[in-house]
Amino acid sequence: MKTLILYATKYGAAREIAKRIAEKTDGAVIHDLKEGKIPDLAEFDCVIIGSSIYIGKIRKEARAFIAANVDALCRKKVGLFISGSEPQSAEACIKSNFPDKLLNHAKAAAFLGGIFDPQKIGSFDRFLLRMAKINSGYLNTISDEDIKGFAEALRQ
Repeated sequence: MKTLILYATKYGAAREIAKRIAEKTDGAVIHDLKEGKIPDLAEFDCVIIGSSIYIGKIRKEARAFIAANVDALCRKKVGLFISGSEPQSAEACIKSNFPDKLLNHAKAAAFLGGIFDPQKIGSFDRFLLRMAKINSGYLNTISDEDIKGFAEALRQ
């Protein structure tokens, strides 16, 4: 099964998750949606789309790609993932960010953790953290066990 993994990320967590999924998926091709020309979907049996969540929304590159390709995607085996720092809102984020048609078709849809690296965030995000009095230390919640389960669901 030839697999295309597409991702959109702000600080790199979705890229890291995409790489880890690829390690568990033979012959996967990884592509950053910000990099422009996307490989031809016709060449792939399975398409995985992942994005970081920022203020409850997936990245605009992921939203645009999905909107333009939802019908083609529904003719493929599909996996959807989000990354972020709030697992308690993951289910709601998945439901609100992916069209019902695609979500109902997907073999797997999951929150796979996230990375918060205070060295990578911008000044506005640092300001918001200070205002909310949120701990701003390094945090990595990417779950290899969840990634393994996600990849296995797509192999079935």
